[in-house]
Amino acid sequence: MSLQKSYEVVSAAHAQGHVALTYDQRLLRRKKLTMATGEAFYVDLPKTISVSAGQGFLLEDGRVVAIDAAEEELFAITGSDMLRYAWHIGNRHTPCALAQDQLVIQRDPVIKAMLLQLGAEVRDIVAAFTPEGGAYGHGRTMGHDHGDHSHDHSHDHDHKHSHTHEHSHDD
Repeated sequence: MSLQKSYEVVSAAHAQGHVALTYDQRLLRRKKLTMATGEAFYVDLPKTISVSAGQGFLLEDGRVVAIDAAEEELFAITGSDMLRYAWHIGNRHTPCALAQDQLVIQRDPVIKAMLLQLGAEVRDIVAAFTPEGGAYGHGRTMGHDHGDHSHDHSHDHDHKHSHTHEHSHDD
């Protein structure tokens, strides 16, 4: 029997199977995955995408396999200056889940050392990781790539004035 293939991501509302994927595993194009039942299938999407818990893979036979966020090793950050910790995490483009009382990030010893130096409390946890998406609604920050968003705003940035100076910088 050959592996079922999935070429499409759909809603998992009527799923007949489940596959648990970590945050990093949920960025994929082509990959062999194994359901909780042990049955394997092959994902072959047209391009690399970030899939989310609650979506599903539509198999060739019509079944839908729900995507679950797998538990993984994370850091929970708390302390007296949460906005400052969040700023430093975001400034490093580190994926972060926001909760009312804590920030959650993937384990990274360099980021942990920085947060401890800032006075944060950092503890190890194991949980499903579903960080905030990018500012442009694409699910992941993906560095500085904003997908179809362009920074060309169709207007002239010429200031219509000279940047020459009427004085000398000689002593």
